[in-house]
Amino acid sequence: MKDLFLAFSLFSIFTIFSCGPNYIYDQTFEIAEDGWAYKDTLDFEVEITDTLEIYNLYLDIEHATNFAKQNIYILIYTSFPSGERIKERVAIDFADKMGQWYGDCNTEKCNLRVNIQQGAFFNLLGKHTITIEQYMRINPLPGIKNIRLRIENTGSKRSPEN
Repeated sequence: MKDLFLAFSLFSIFTIFSCGPNYIYDQTFEIAEDGWAYKDTLDFEVEITDTLEIYNLYLDIEHATNFAKQNIYILIYTSFPSGERIKERVAIDFADKMGQWYGDCNTEKCNLRVNIQQGAFFNLLGKHTITIEQYMRINPLPGIKNIRLRIENTGSKRSPEN
């Protein structure tokens, strides 16, 4: 009976820790100490092998707690295997109106997760490039430490007709 309990306990622990996000892509770019300059575009190259999978796309942004802005603007370009390229301007809030940081913070830095797209899918197989550039009036923009793109496979599929 003791062995059965031990086996069940180990199975339960393994099950709990093995469940979690299924990231098909996870890359981080460190930002230079002197700030994020316009010329410092971040190119994330993603190989898509299934056009029916549904994904969630996240940006994890680490910034200093003395960051001087409540929000920032970025440009996100998506380049498709067909050669088409689209652009979107995105505003990211770092703090509320009272100046309280969003995200997980300690005395030196904050980690902010931004959901940039839920339920996304890719219509084409092959290499897609997601490029991110800072779009503020300040160049370089100080206080951003790194930016990470994560693409999570939701485990769901869309119907082939979509």
